[in-house]
Amino acid sequence: MTDKLMDCITNPVKCKLLLEIHSQGKATAKQLAGIYNDIPQATLYRHLKKMLSDGILQVVEETKVRGTVEKTYSLAHNINSNMETMVEKNSGELYMQYFIQYFIGFAKQFQEYCHAPNINIKKDMTGFSLSPLYLSDEELISLVTNISQIIGALKNNEPTSERKLRTIGVIVSPAENTDK
Repeated sequence: MTDKLMDCITNPVKCKLLLEIHSQGKATAKQLAGIYNDIPQATLYRHLKKMLSDGILQVVEETKVRGTVEKTYSLAHNINSNMETMVEKNSGELYMQYFIQYFIGFAKQFQEYCHAPNINIKKDMTGFSLSPLYLSDEELISLVTNISQIIGALKNNEPTSERKLRTIGVIVSPAENTDK
């Protein structure tokens, strides 16, 4: 289950669908298509079908609409409980596995961008940075909370001609111990 969930998290389209269903509690393919009109309909249905067969999603309602059946999807499992279990076990090995899957998914997305024929680093406003900071626990909590609030305020933006889909990753890691 963890590998299939990580596949959803590292796939930008599946991740958008997963997060939208998670935030709404449930959604139909039609509702998702209305929100994400940049996702081709065939791609949307293919991903929903795969997420359903992988046990990530479940059908909670079926409604007859003009001779067809409209399915309403919800998450089959509580995403947060998987992460909570990993944190409770305090397993460095499992934590590293999650990180590697996250990193590989992000790196794959970045690689596809870098190999695109129409890459324009400056115009596309891509980039990455590391910011080693001396922070108390309270300052770190405040920083992460502020970043989450900023991203949260923008997560419901709909695609427009001016808006491009962008993936922003945030990693908090202890710095290399230089106090030796």
